This record gives sequence, structure tokens and C-alpha cells, in this order.
Amino acid sequence: MNTITRRDPELVMRLARLGSIHQSRLSFMRVLLRRLAREGWRFENTAFNVNDAGEGHAVYTVYSPDRAYSLIAYAHDLPPEKRSDRVIAEAWDATFTLFDGVPSAADIERLSHNIPVQEAGRVSGTELSVSRANRSVRLWEHVVSSLVEGHQPDLEQIRAVGYLMRTTAVYGSGKLGAADREMIADRPEFRAPFQVEMLSVYLTRWFVLDLVQHMADRRAAAEGRVAAQLSPEIGRVMGVGNSTGLGMAPFLLNHPVLFNNWVAARENAILAVRRLAKAKSEEIALFQSLVARSKITIDQWHSEHPIQIEKLKGLRADAAKVDGYLAGGCLSAEHPWDALYRWAEDNLSLEGQEWIASLILEPYGAHVDRFAEEMAGDNTATFRIAGAMSVGALRTLLLEIYGWAIDTDWQAPENRARAWYVSEEKLEPRLGERFEEPIEEYEQPLAPGRDAAQLFNALAHWPDEAQVADFLLRHPEHRHVLRRAQIVGRAPYAEIRDNTISDQVLPIDMLRCKLAFFGATQFDPRSDRWVRICMYGNAPLPKELTQENADFWVFPAGETQLEEGVV
Repeated sequence: MNTITRRDPELVMRLARLGSIHQSRLSFMRVLLRRLAREGWRFENTAFNVNDAGEGHAVYTVYSPDRAYSLIAYAHDLPPEKRSDRVIAEAWDATFTLFDGVPSAADIERLSHNIPVQEAGRVSGTELSVSRANRSVRLWEHVVSSLVEGHQPDLEQIRAVGYLMRTTAVYGSGKLGAADREMIADRPEFRAPFQVEMLSVYLTRWFVLDLVQHMADRRAAAEGRVAAQLSPEIGRVMGVGNSTGLGMAPFLLNHPVLFNNWVAARENAILAVRRLAKAKSEEIALFQSLVARSKITIDQWHSEHPIQIEKLKGLRADAAKVDGYLAGGCLSAEHPWDALYRWAEDNLSLEGQEWIASLILEPYGAHVDRFAEEMAGDNTATFRIAGAMSVGALRTLLLEIYGWAIDTDWQAPENRARAWYVSEEKLEPRLGERFEEPIEEYEQPLAPGRDAAQLFNALAHWPDEAQVADFLLRHPEHRHVLRRAQIVGRAPYAEIRDNTISDQVLPIDMLRCKLAFFGATQFDPRSDRWVRICMYGNAPLPKELTQENADFWVFPAGETQLEEGVV
């Protein structure tokens, strides 16, 4: 039998494959909810002071075994003309902060002058995150009016959108004066990446459901009626949306060690499962059940973008092929998960391959979940350049990591057609046309392949025994990419092995990759540069959360049934 090894970075780190990754047991939302349930965190709505116009504040506090955290939500009556998902927007339907502890009245008052204005305000070390959200206007009105009329909203309309509000930014790690990552990184609950932000969004979902019910109740009362209560089953279907654009794409390039740790953890988990010699009958049954439930998500996943339409068409065809494979009883054979993965590589699209790579992890929490502890990243030690490295060793390293780039003709216009820069007016990263816009002098260092090829060429006449410290004294312009190459030498999944400035680059591949690690589902690109997604759709509501339902909620269980007696 073939030796089962970890997948090669040359295979994994291509943009097309990274842009096909699916959520998994190691996705940050799922890591968080398992911890909340396992440790028995308690949830309490300690304030809800919102008027009939939808203006006011609410506080939601969650108690861990050792600490308390509170989401402070500020609701606003936003004129339609001011509603924008752009980073330069100045007003939103709701704004939030995750507070370290239980806020006092003075804290709520202080923050009421800062959180609603976001970048124009300032917060302190007691605030862990700052965020904002806008309503999905049509679905919001549909839900409110349905409840006012005394009946439940239409489930198909809800599924078509998936959320009542979408976040347009969730800031942490020192942004606007909030607590730096280093201040909280040693807390077990925040050791895994983005746990502050995921907790903030989970509590935001609770607030949104409370707010929509409140607005229905107040409108109904004004009309002399009593609104229906939103069914928990329908509330559970709805998550929190998110609009993500180019601002997120450079993150994966700017945080190579962290990115490596995310991908390496997933690859190590895939390897651990592929190496299992046998699958127990209950593990096979669980896997087959989750395949069936995952197909519901695939059937409900819609997009109007031509690239995603084609990918979904391929994924649905892949799902039918998987049904045929499983019907053959192959999971009862030796090394069933390795066999399934190898079959997927030979028979399925990239989207289908990565779907299977994530799904095979599901029955094996005992083998897989520990890898979440390895996903955080500390770049400090990797920033120091090893000046004693020989030029020969560096040359070998560059050929190993950047061979594809060294073989690329960087004089061909199509291979350097784009340039990354930051728009002064919009304050957002942009990807412009190098030969059509005057942007080259503002280019950001986000083309490591090109820069590595330039470094390789600059080394051409240097002897193998020379030290890189001597080379850098003569050519300091190559410091950034030389450091990067040394980082990737120790962290093999740190680098995207593709051209990030070609005329064919799709930034949505980078967005999809990062958002899949968050745990997002139903990716809906609106162009090749921004995407909408849903977070926590189908997740148990805070007061329902148990160890029994904290694990597989991301897979729809089937037709949503309303409780008996619900209108």
C-alpha cells in the first residue's frame, strides 16, 4: 500500500484549491461553540433599552468558569440613504463592542459616544472588539410584517438570504484602541484564532433576533394587535451575514506564520484520519448521515456569480458520485478514509475534493479537535533573518518554494497586469490595472512570487559559500522576500504558490479560504473581489446550547418543523 503522507504544499497552496476549501471541525466558530458547551458557559440578557423607533442599547453577558464577557449593542434608526456596507460608511443599523467583564452604567454611557461612530471614536483595553452591522432590508421587513400580521415568516425567503443583519466589519487586536491580542492570548478561551470576534458575532445573532421581535411587538401594539412570537426553529435557521471585500485578501499574505498554522492544522488532521486503518460502524453511519445533511446545504446554496454557479454545478455532480461510491461499501475496507480521499482526487472537482477532505474529519473529534490548539501564530521568532545562511542554501530554498515563479516570464504583461495598493479616498486595499492606472509607485509588497524571482536572479553571480548577510549589505531591497523565504522554509504552508498580480488572479479565492477557516457557509461572490457569506446559520441559540447540539449544527438536519401550536 502507498505511504500515507501529508499533502504537499505545492498541491494545497494553489489559489484555485484554497478558494474551494469548506468549513470543518477546526473552523473557529465550531471550536468556540464546543468550548462554550463543554465548559457550561451561562448566557444572560442584562439590559434591553430600545424604543419604538429601534434606537437604544442592549447588553448580553456570557459567564465562563473564570470570567464574564458582555456584548454591548447600540441600535440605530438609520435612514436608507445612509446604509452602506463600505468601510468608509459613517452610520449603521447597529454597532457593537465585546466588553471584558460586565459593563457599568458609566461604561455604557462612555461607549455610546464612541461605538456608534466606529473609526471616528476611541475605545480602551476593556473593549475586546468593535463591530457594526446593517439590516437585510427586504428580509427584515418581511419578518417584522409577518409577525405583526400574526404568522411566521416564509421559510424559503429566509433561506434565500440566510440572515437579518450582516456585519460589515468586526475589529479586534488593538483596532481603535481596543485590547491588543497579547493582552488576552494566554486565556484558554481565546487561544485559538479569532475567538473574540466569533464570540461577538454569536452574541450579535442573539441581539438581532431580540430586536426584530421587539420591532414587531412595538408595531403591532401601535396597531392595536399582538405580534406572533418568532419560532425558535425559524430563528435558528438565521445566522449573521457578512460582506467581505478586498480588505481581507492581503491578510493571508501579510500573516504567513499564522496562515501556515491554520493550513497545517487542517492538513495534519486530514492526515491523522487518512491513516486510520479501520472505520467503526458507528463512524461510517455518522459520516453517511453528515454527507446527506451536507447535501441539503449544497442544494440550498445559490449564487448569481458565473464562477460560483459553475463550481456549484460541479459540486452537485460530485455529491451524486460520492453517493455511488458509498453505496459500494468501500468504507468497510482497510484505510477507508485514505481510499476515499484518493478516489476523490481522481474523480471530483477541486470543490468536491475539499468538501470530502473536510467531511472525513467529522466522526473523529478525539483525533482532530486537539489541532485547534496549534492554529494560533507568533511571528516574533520568525522575523529575524538568518544571516549566516549560505547563498547556496537560499538558492535551493527558493527553487523548492518558488520554482513556479522562477519559471514565470515576469516581463509578459499578463503576468504582472495587476498591482495592489491602498486607496487614499476609500481607505481600502485595491487591486488595480498596472498598465491602465497610475498606481505602480503605490504598490504594496503583495506579489511574493515576483519578488522571489527577482531575488533568485540577483543571486545569479554570488558563490554558494557566501553568506546572505553579505548579500543583503549589497542588496537591502531584497530583505523582505528573503525573510519570507526563510519563514516558508520553516512553515511550508505559509505561502500561496500562485501569481497574485496576474490578469487571471481571483481575490475571492483568498477571501473564501479565510472565511472557510472562520466557519462560513454558502459563499456568494458578488464579483471577483467581494463575497457575501453566512455565519452561525442553524447554530443553537445561546440558551439552547448543549454538548449534544454544539458539534454538528452546521449540517442542516432536514425539513424545519415548527413546534406544535406555533402559528
